[in-house]
Amino acid sequence: MAHSYTNRKLTAAYPTDLKAWQALQEHHREAMQGKSLHELFAADKDRAGKYSIESGDLLLDYSKHHLDDKTCELLTQLASEADVPAAIEAMFAGEKINATEDRSVLHVALRAKISDAVALDTPGVREVWEVLAQMEDYVDAVHAGSIHGHTGKRLVDIVNIGIGGSDLGPVMASTALRPYWRDGLRFHSVSNIDGTQLADLKAELDPATTLFVICSKTFTTLETMSNANAARQWIVQALGDGAVESHFAAASTNHEAMDDFGIGAERRFRFWDWVGGRYSIWSAVGLSLALVTGMDTFRGLLAGGRVMDQHFRQAPMDANMPVTLALLGVWTNNFCGAQTQAILPYDNRLERFPAYLQQLQMESSGKSVRMDGKPVSCDTGMVIWGESGSNAQHSFYQLLHQGTRLVPVDFLLPSRSSGDTQVQHSLAVANCLAQSEALMEGDHPSNTIVFEKLTPEALGQLIALYEHKVFVEGVIWGIDSFDQWGVELGKKLVDGIKKSSNPSTRFLLSRL
Repeated sequence: MAHSYTNRKLTAAYPTDLKAWQALQEHHREAMQGKSLHELFAADKDRAGKYSIESGDLLLDYSKHHLDDKTCELLTQLASEADVPAAIEAMFAGEKINATEDRSVLHVALRAKISDAVALDTPGVREVWEVLAQMEDYVDAVHAGSIHGHTGKRLVDIVNIGIGGSDLGPVMASTALRPYWRDGLRFHSVSNIDGTQLADLKAELDPATTLFVICSKTFTTLETMSNANAARQWIVQALGDGAVESHFAAASTNHEAMDDFGIGAERRFRFWDWVGGRYSIWSAVGLSLALVTGMDTFRGLLAGGRVMDQHFRQAPMDANMPVTLALLGVWTNNFCGAQTQAILPYDNRLERFPAYLQQLQMESSGKSVRMDGKPVSCDTGMVIWGESGSNAQHSFYQLLHQGTRLVPVDFLLPSRSSGDTQVQHSLAVANCLAQSEALMEGDHPSNTIVFEKLTPEALGQLIALYEHKVFVEGVIWGIDSFDQWGVELGKKLVDGIKKSSNPSTRFLLSRL
């Protein structure tokens, strides 16, 4: 395959040299700087309806930003000049847009139908539906009890062992989809290397009814394998060596290491190098989620992601929700001067969504070198943080409303409760709208993303929306959103830390 888009990006102009970028700088300076949101709404009575986009179950209202028709026109022009349409097609075609690692980026293939023809010639893509079928057989067998623990007891406590996206994805999604848990099943997670999570779990779990799902593409990740080996030791001490095969499954590609660990072939679920860790919830890394909720729920999540993928691929730039969200990010970051962004969901079951987006956006956009190896010419990415909305109001909203820093906000607002307390949820809705209005009164920008209810499909659309948003920002900045060399450096340094010559490290080691 000729990697035409990737080759163009390796010789692309700096975004700051693009005509649209320079026009946006002048437009911000001459027309928008100092103009209040009140003035903008007063000048355009139809503003709220004009600056909104609907796709699938989601409505994005971005009217509370310091922008007008000219801003939107120039931002759309920026997307065109930065080759965003070609980048979108390159991803869906399977081009190796992760240029630094020479890989395709095809998490979109994990939630596609075969009729979508997403990069079907890319090695591994046609295996996606085989793995989904294997997952379904395994999940159904666990639920039916035909796959059970070593002593014959049903497996009811599902423990995900992973780190990074292999932890944040299943944890976030299982929390968000708590009403969909199967009766009698419980989800747990172990990620931190310090051992405390597993220690606490061992105090409450019965090894005879516990199933561990190890998520590690290489089966060598230090944190994951330290926890996996500790869990294995706990199972062996309680139930004997022969129990390992009954109480462990894995999402990995390292069959030799799984052989050594004792995981049988029918309990191994593969994924591919074109699935980045922070995009892996759609793959076999979602096995623990599927086990606790059922495959129908997991397939609903995939279907939601596909809805957003189709919109992203087909909608024009000026009516494309992920593209618009990305352009708003570039506008507030590079032209308005924002350095952080708050994610504020008003359904407590989305409490881990800010942390999930924190990894997605900061690991993807935390780059100071372009795809061509040259230093970037502008800021790339903002610090992402947040909290469940009502709790956040009694924590850090003071700074949002009256602090000296510009912090754009994304409010995530379902109209219906994901629980059984619509009366209370209506109070949450009122709080969210009041906070959005109060921020506007103080001239602080915000987006509001509205959906009816936190369903698997709606969650899938939300995740995919932000995935594509981050991708488009990276395209505009000229960076590779899919590598993570900063993380890899930290992993390498760990191995030699006891021999470090760094004077501060030597001092701390002596005290430790």
